[in-house]
Amino acid sequence: MGRNVVNFPSRIAFRGFSPSKLKDARCARLLNQTELATAVEVSRQAISAFESGEKSPDPATAGRIADALAQPLSYFATDELPTFGETGTRFHRAYGAETKRRNSACDVMGKWFVQAARYFFERVSFPQVRVPSAAPINGDIYEDDEIEDIAMECRRAWGLGVGPISNVVGLLETNGIAICRYEMTGEKIEAFSFWNGDRPFIILSSDKSSAVRSRFDAAHELGHIVLHRWVGQEELEDPKVLKRVEAEANRFAGAFLLPAKSFPVEVYSPRLDAFVELKRRWKVAIQAMVYRCKDLGVFDEAQITNLYKQISFRKWRTKEPLDDTLALERPSLLKRAVELLVSSGKSAADEIVSDLRLSASVIAAFCAVPVEFFLPATRPEFNPVLK
Repeated sequence: MGRNVVNFPSRIAFRGFSPSKLKDARCARLLNQTELATAVEVSRQAISAFESGEKSPDPATAGRIADALAQPLSYFATDELPTFGETGTRFHRAYGAETKRRNSACDVMGKWFVQAARYFFERVSFPQVRVPSAAPINGDIYEDDEIEDIAMECRRAWGLGVGPISNVVGLLETNGIAICRYEMTGEKIEAFSFWNGDRPFIILSSDKSSAVRSRFDAAHELGHIVLHRWVGQEELEDPKVLKRVEAEANRFAGAFLLPAKSFPVEVYSPRLDAFVELKRRWKVAIQAMVYRCKDLGVFDEAQITNLYKQISFRKWRTKEPLDDTLALERPSLLKRAVELLVSSGKSAADEIVSDLRLSASVIAAFCAVPVEFFLPATRPEFNPVLK
């Protein structure tokens, strides 16, 4: 017996198709309207009409759009999932025409990450947010001493003392900051952060080759979360303001990871080799430690210059000793949440994908699990362990 095939007439529109979600999914794939139109085999004007809501695609075209954007059809036919509230300023490292497409993609990924976190938040207990708030004492600019004090206050609030931090990502998650790693193909994304409602979020690069640089990225984004919640999005488009807040976040990261009360005491020599063992103990890049010595006046200008010359001579600017041995810190908050839901029988893995209406690969990245975890055909081979 032959199969019954139903052909939808092209004049029948896909019911409930969301124009805004189409635009989000396109931006997340780093495509412009012309590029998507080419992939879907329609005109750019058609994509524009779909995104404006002037027209809706027929089912066949909607299917090709879903394939091109690597999202399930259900994503395009549903309302936005709940979040924790309004999204605050997104702290990207650069702004301008050359980074607009990348930043837009990051913003969409941030929104999807928030929606996924809210989904799990409703089903599993999350840590309470315990992040100190700060504002400059005079005007809009922090003095260096203010940043040093705020970083130490953050350490005190979290019971850290003045020694090395064993796991920065785990520490931030414990104090209520949701973190994921995500790789954006073809784009250099180090990290970005933002508040959504009363919860802070950080997205780190998943292809960061150096664990210590990634730890510094996390501490840098913590600096934005603590120091700059009051900064407006439009202010960051001013290069001078952006440069200042990035420098302030870097100063915070240095002070948070390498406290002025303890780190200088361990710096016993201006020889570059002496920093290798310091890196093993503090898990901070040698270049960052040298810069911290400069901030704190541990060495004079000539000694700092000599250290940087040695770094260049040894080709350590891109890869340092121990970069291959120190392990990359991985988020675990959403990983534990999804494993708990599935292992307890409260939710099936494919049910979570259906509820979130995002591709399994995106959800897997947010939850730091293999994509096979969410695929019924292969999932029995994956046996999550609650930790």
